[in-house]
Amino acid sequence: MECTCFYPLLLFSPWHNCVHSHSKTSMTFGISSGTFTEENFALQRKILERPGLGDSTYLPEAVIRVPPNPCMAEVRKEAAMVMFGALDQPFEKTCIKPKDIGILVVNCSMFNPTLSLSAMVINRYRLRGNIISYNLGRMGCSAGLISIDLAKDLLRVHPNTYALVISMENIRYFGNDRSMLVSNCFFRMGGAAILLSIKWSDRRRSKYQLVHTVRIHKGSDDKCFSCVTQQEDFAGKVGVSLSKDLMAVAGDALKTNITTLGPLVLPIKLLKMKVMPYIPDFKLAFEHFCIHAGGRAVLDELEKNLQLSDRYIEPSRMTLYRFGNTSSSSLCFNCNSAVWKALRTVNPVKEKNPWVDEIHQFPVDVSKVSALSDPRRLFPVHHVFSSVVVVVKRLALVYEVDAVSGDLQWD
Repeated sequence: MECTCFYPLLLFSPWHNCVHSHSKTSMTFGISSGTFTEENFALQRKILERPGLGDSTYLPEAVIRVPPNPCMAEVRKEAAMVMFGALDQPFEKTCIKPKDIGILVVNCSMFNPTLSLSAMVINRYRLRGNIISYNLGRMGCSAGLISIDLAKDLLRVHPNTYALVISMENIRYFGNDRSMLVSNCFFRMGGAAILLSIKWSDRRRSKYQLVHTVRIHKGSDDKCFSCVTQQEDFAGKVGVSLSKDLMAVAGDALKTNITTLGPLVLPIKLLKMKVMPYIPDFKLAFEHFCIHAGGRAVLDELEKNLQLSDRYIEPSRMTLYRFGNTSSSSLCFNCNSAVWKALRTVNPVKEKNPWVDEIHQFPVDVSKVSALSDPRRLFPVHHVFSSVVVVVKRLALVYEVDAVSGDLQWD
């Protein structure tokens, strides 16, 4: 019926320009303050100099504070800000009351506290006592689509209610294991909520219809099983280690997914052709492609393999540039796929979403390399933090940062 995204109110604050002016160097503030070694400072800076992400992505207050403060209270505050920021709009747009929600699915891979995130939502919106709620964790970038698939199946059993799906992520690492540092450079703060219904009476006001979901699991393969692992580094700090096999594993999963998805959507005449195995032209079945904005290298590879023109890949590139990799809160086309059918033309004048006030600025040209100044030479570190962090505390929101992705991009 409705889908919305988290959009920090910082954009509408009079402090926006002041904070935004140093976004090119904000990601390296923590490096300058001694959190990382010189070698790892250089590694992250090298990754940051290969664009993909722009100047206006978001990090939480705990990350840009000096020293960083990734405590439970700060992470809970970030989760509440993202979830509730995305959730207020569906109720406002559809006039559906929180008490009408009968199914709730929340997913977040890395942050799974007690009380759960789903419990936080139930308490905030006073959802009904017999609600069917699930809190999914440890499922990575595919978790958003897995949650939608679960909600779809639950609605078939409970057709006279509404399902609410919330996707967010929280990935932060403050150590010096190089295999865990890459995620710091492209994962960003973000979340999304989607309201689902299978009531025929809701069709006329719904934006999209979920036609197919395809899920592929490669966990039985040892390489796939160990390509992304949460573990402690040599200093006992917890992070997510990304294997060098990850891109190869993702490519294999994509092939399996395409093999399964093709017969569901492609014209029958193509399916009957007796030819050698090949990647079919999905443009014959789809008008738009919403590819998970996992990184520049990921989008480049999918653009090549699916033989897509710039027009088809542009929305995902601009999403990566504007918001970064927000993990499961962006629709993904990796191991899992969803096919949506637009039911009506959406009037942009009546919409309230993160793109409305700035869509005229896009598309932008994303150059191959963008030099990143060393913040230690631009201004004294103590001066930066005495002024900028005070701004963030006053707003209780997030800071805009710049990060750029390169050859080490993984999904």
